[in-house]
Amino acid sequence: MEEKVKQAIDELRPFLMNDGGNIEFIKIENNTVYVNLQGACVGCPMREFTLKEGVEKIIKEKVPEVKEVKLINEN
Repeated sequence: MEEKVKQAIDELRPFLMNDGGNIEFIKIENNTVYVNLQGACVGCPMREFTLKEGVEKIIKEKVPEVKEVKLINEN
């Protein structure tokens, strides 16, 4: 499952990088994926929307076992 999640994140990365951001996979625990948003994503008012409606939605489509995607680091 971890490899599938990492592949989904790699597919999302270019879209975040286009806006000056990035994403880092941290871990999977109890079918919850933990990531760190970086660059322009830090402090962005759309960060939560990007996480839930972009990152989480795509990861759950590609890896249905995933229940949720959470930020591990707010900085």
